[in-house]
Amino acid sequence: MSVYPFIEAEKAERQGNVHKACQLLEVSRAAYYEWSRHTPSRRQLSDSELGDKIVRAYERSRRTYGAPRIAKALRRDGVCVAKRRVARIMSERGLVGRCRRRWRRTTVADPVAEAADLVRRAFGPDVIELDRIYVGDITYISDVGGLGVPGERDRPGQPACRRLADRRPHGGLPRLRCP
Repeated sequence: MSVYPFIEAEKAERQGNVHKACQLLEVSRAAYYEWSRHTPSRRQLSDSELGDKIVRAYERSRRTYGAPRIAKALRRDGVCVAKRRVARIMSERGLVGRCRRRWRRTTVADPVAEAADLVRRAFGPDVIELDRIYVGDITYISDVGGLGVPGERDRPGQPACRRLADRRPHGGLPRLRCP
């Protein structure tokens, strides 16, 4: 963070008390005056202009595009720009693209198959007694070579099922006992 704008504000309020402000902020007066006389370079001016175009392209994409896609969109519009320059300006302005989540198809539905309702949909805490019915969830379990053995990516120590009544992990295999 730069202290020079604060010194500039103090100078405007107190009619030129730059010496005291520089002493308090431990900055030399020469550095302040060099900063105040600074004019932006051509690169800074073009970065500012390009930044406005990047923001427009970012808003046009509903805040989803990252640097590669924005660079490609700007090139389509006739602006010659590199992906890394777009990435630098986007990070300076705090613009971040969104990533799509990976989608895995975990189950191929069989339209003719019917599952038996062995639990009879009795899921209330007052309907069944504790430790009577256990349910499991098979969403996506990777295995080694299709042998049904958990693979290296599975987290060790993660129980396969939880108790229905209080959702605490249960260490054994899923059991299903109906009343």
